[in-house]
Amino acid sequence: MAATEKKMQDRVEISEQLRQEFVDETIDTLQSLDTTIEEGRAGRLNGTDVATRFRRNALLLRGQAANFGFTALAAMAHRLDEYLADAPDPLPPRVWEDLRGFIDRMTEMVDGHLAPDADPAEIIRTLPPKLKVDFGEIEIHNVEVMLVMPAGAQTRFVEREMQQCGYRVSIVSDTILAFAMITQTDPDLVIVSAVMPALDGIDLAIALTAMPSTRNIPIAVITSLDPGDEQLKLLPRRIPVVYKGPSFGDDLFRALDDLFLI
Repeated sequence: MAATEKKMQDRVEISEQLRQEFVDETIDTLQSLDTTIEEGRAGRLNGTDVATRFRRNALLLRGQAANFGFTALAAMAHRLDEYLADAPDPLPPRVWEDLRGFIDRMTEMVDGHLAPDADPAEIIRTLPPKLKVDFGEIEIHNVEVMLVMPAGAQTRFVEREMQQCGYRVSIVSDTILAFAMITQTDPDLVIVSAVMPALDGIDLAIALTAMPSTRNIPIAVITSLDPGDEQLKLLPRRIPVVYKGPSFGDDLFRALDDLFLI
């Protein structure tokens, strides 16, 4: 028994050591990115190089953070990567303060300096929307929409439709990652593709509606399945289904209307 307890204690100590190493390395990475901001602002790095450095580190950080239980930090890293997706070069002037805001929030998250009652979802909502979006005269609403869909033309279409409504949009192409991020970011709407790798979107939708912490989040399912498909019959009645095809736009509008989001 004593030997077993010793092994368990050793595992805990190793786990804590690895976790602390991750924290230290992440703080070093964020400090390095802060230097990248200064180099970009001074013109020593072009916009493409700045975006590449940030996106590379954001992707690495997202995977590592999830492994060590920093799911909110993983969500922030995902948002940082999205923020710079398709960023123009030269970068617009506002980018430097936006990036500094990302670094500040992520540093607070990883080093434990957030207030004990701080809500990660509220913090993530303060992060800036995607840099590539030109909203023009569109009024921006504090409405967070998560698209759990594979990359492709259909996803880009839905993203544009949501952005035209003034919504802040995040795209996650992995249902397992989406499940963790939804619990942290508490989006106002989740739109999920019915058929997804690993965990089907239908399974994700059913799980979210069954969990007390997520059952009040509006969900819509997008599919090319036949309306009479047995899988779709498993969905709770309150989940609207948007069918791909000629009626897609009308179905999407009707789903948003049913969910009281327009």
